[in-house]
Amino acid sequence: MTTHADITGPELTAFTARLDFGIDPFQIRACTALEGGLGVLVCAPTGAGKTIVGEFAVHLALAHSGKCFYTTPIKALSNQKYHDLVAVHGDENVGLLTGDNSINSSAPVVVMTTEVLRNMIYADSSTLTGLSHVVMDEVHFLADRFRGAVWEEVILGLDLSVRVVSISATVSNAEEFGDWITTVRGDTAVIVDEHRPVPLHQHMLVGNRMFELFDRRRRDDGSKPQVNPELTRYIKHRVVSPDAVESYRDRMARERGRRGNRTQGVSRPRLISMLENEGLLPAITFIFSRAGCEGALGQCLRSDLRLLEPQEADRVDAVVDRHLTELAPGDADVLGVDSWREGLRRGFAAHHAGMLPTFRQAVEELFTLGLVKVVFATETLALGINMPARSVVLERLVKYNGESHVDLTPGEYTQLTGRAGRRGIDVEGHAVVVWTPEVQPERVAGLAGARTFPLRSSFAPEYNMAMNLIDRLGLEGSRALLRQSFAQFQTDRSVVGQARQLDSAARSMRKIDLELDAAASRHSLDSDVFTEYVELRGAIKERERAQRFVRRLDSEQSIAEDLGALKRGHVVSVQVGRHRGLAVVLDPAWRGADPKPLVLSEDGWVGRVGTTEYVNPPEVLGNLRVPKDTRTRHARREIAAALRSSGIERPRGRVKKKAAPTDHELDELRGQLRRHPVHKAAGLEDLFRLAERRARVQREVESLEAAVEKRTSQLETDFDAVVAVLLELNYVEESDDEDTLRVTPTGSVLRRIYSESDLLVAECIRAGVWDRLSPPDLAAVVSAVLFQSRRESYGGGVDSMPGNRQLRDALTGTLQVWEATNRVQERHGVVQTREPDTGFCAAISAWAAGRSLREALLAATEQGNQLSPGDFVRWNRQVIDLLEQIRGSVDPQAPLAGAAKRAVAGVRRGVVASELD
Repeated sequence: MTTHADITGPELTAFTARLDFGIDPFQIRACTALEGGLGVLVCAPTGAGKTIVGEFAVHLALAHSGKCFYTTPIKALSNQKYHDLVAVHGDENVGLLTGDNSINSSAPVVVMTTEVLRNMIYADSSTLTGLSHVVMDEVHFLADRFRGAVWEEVILGLDLSVRVVSISATVSNAEEFGDWITTVRGDTAVIVDEHRPVPLHQHMLVGNRMFELFDRRRRDDGSKPQVNPELTRYIKHRVVSPDAVESYRDRMARERGRRGNRTQGVSRPRLISMLENEGLLPAITFIFSRAGCEGALGQCLRSDLRLLEPQEADRVDAVVDRHLTELAPGDADVLGVDSWREGLRRGFAAHHAGMLPTFRQAVEELFTLGLVKVVFATETLALGINMPARSVVLERLVKYNGESHVDLTPGEYTQLTGRAGRRGIDVEGHAVVVWTPEVQPERVAGLAGARTFPLRSSFAPEYNMAMNLIDRLGLEGSRALLRQSFAQFQTDRSVVGQARQLDSAARSMRKIDLELDAAASRHSLDSDVFTEYVELRGAIKERERAQRFVRRLDSEQSIAEDLGALKRGHVVSVQVGRHRGLAVVLDPAWRGADPKPLVLSEDGWVGRVGTTEYVNPPEVLGNLRVPKDTRTRHARREIAAALRSSGIERPRGRVKKKAAPTDHELDELRGQLRRHPVHKAAGLEDLFRLAERRARVQREVESLEAAVEKRTSQLETDFDAVVAVLLELNYVEESDDEDTLRVTPTGSVLRRIYSESDLLVAECIRAGVWDRLSPPDLAAVVSAVLFQSRRESYGGGVDSMPGNRQLRDALTGTLQVWEATNRVQERHGVVQTREPDTGFCAAISAWAAGRSLREALLAATEQGNQLSPGDFVRWNRQVIDLLEQIRGSVDPQAPLAGAAKRAVAGVRRGVVASELD
């Protein structure tokens, strides 16, 4: 640690004078570089104090009468940073902009989400005038596959006079990232510090016993620490046979049916008591599942676990009451306030995105005050929110990434366990991994000891990005900017390495050819004749592989065609999956590449089925009369009962794929192989081994050649495909100058829409599909292009669409526009827009019409979507944001603008309004 006497720069001296602690050498280096006029990239572990550098940038901007924008990846972190900076600089000097919240936006210091700054750059906002510094907190979000491009857009789009302070978790290619920033923005100091200010101790919990993960004996040879042998021996004695593992899996299967009431081998109250006895509280337990967090909380509530004294519980009540002042009295039961408060009074709570933000904020405040001792959290808690603990517990090393369950990466493990150890409070932090037969100590040691967390760009052209780039820079200027992206920078560097690999592979090919010639001569064979035979065998394998691929495509196409032809009331057999058996079509499929009719199975499940549920094309087994309204649970139970008693039988026996037709060309190739002079030759094993080596190297050469070609042009290829779609749809048009494009008036609408479904929104506006809708109906139809159901059990077809005729017509029109738009995108090879999801329509329509929170949540449940209060608020906020964009993109006098304004007013009330203020 450095004392104030070690500080030399005048502004850094003034800055540190108000701190009640000294700052570390890496902070000194970063701040000195920043005061010297350089940009800065700071990479350091969680809890190391990286944000001090960002706060110094704020100080510099104010000291020189400039402006500083402090950007964060999530709104919760923006809100937290806003309050931190207000406490230092006063509310007159600090503002907040998060898309759905605006406080003192003209202040010299404004905290905002990164997307807000990106939108300002594209809009050429006057707010950017006088901007001297931008802090990009959590800049490693640049690797996020859904949002990461925004960080690159900001870094590339800011005026070069702005000094950028990039703050990142530890990444292994910090120098590469810093080189890129220097290339595109000028001199940038790269400051990397891998030292944790609070040492982290790794543990594993096996049953009721806690072990250190690593051997405590020091090693002088500099090698990696070894796994604790006592831990290894204990696990071996615990798992004495495969039967023990099998019984564990059986027990876990039963436990999953009880919503995860236990950790592996020890109850959560018992685990917490163990941590308390070891002096390891406060603790954060990462569970990676909202239901798991709530299940853990419920288990603790049912126990006699109490972690607070009565006077501490009274302090909790005061904080909770303050956070609940904005809530309507009638919402308390719906929100589960009583059980939530009871857990807080006893010292434990859940923390996940399904909770109301005000609930999460109360938990964060109480945890910081030491009045919550244990938090059961999803990984969102690790994203920069200032909630350090003494210990972190990981119950699993697998998480759901939005598409599938995947193993934690070393970087994610480090990010999560980085929460352990409070600087200035704890001497050391503790990470505890709960043992299971699937989680062996060696695997945990690999995660804990890894130091390779490369930052990879996720930059990819999108419609709104392309429109704004073309408007600001023109077509060639846009391509030039793409070439400056971190994605292209990494590609160019990797291509150099691939070119070296290609050269090496080519040399290997020449060497093998010489060996093959010599070996063939020993067998009195012409090497060309032998190579011809090998190539013939390869051609047969390739033909067989191609035929299998074609058969699969033909089968999928036939299945898709027959699925698309199914009508309402048709009874079919679902061939694979959990719900295989008879099913009746409730709503035909919308035409597209993968048609999915909405069906109801005989066990009462309702969902959409596609090609993955069929081995062969579906066969209509009969017809069933389907009532007009199939949305209610009662109606669906009646239909399921009628299906079971209909007498229609599904085909028995195992479903097999239909036999493939005869391939005459393949038969001819096989005949040539049998007639070839080498076919019956014996003792050619050495030749075949050489041929196999040559084939492997040949495949490597071809793969490298393709990779080099693809990687050097992929970004521009993708961009050109996006531009081709925009040209066909008349969002841009060719100008009089050759090879230049200009944005059309229609394109000006798309420029102002920042949404994953930006093109669909702009097309619906242009088609007038949403004109003349009432405000609640407009909010409902807008929600359909944003919302994503958490489960596939919701269908969302026309028959299941909620609301009145006008809303249903608008939703139908939206789906028709979606289909037409996707056909254009498919022609140009662009990833198609996600299908609209009507699962939130009923809830937001009811809410915007003035109904209560209970009624709105019940409306969602009746449509097959069980919404948590936090999700309800989050989706409402996203709808408000998109409605405001729509209002700002059309003529202020247009009916759509007025309806959007009134819809925002209808949605922004009650619990939603309290979260926006």
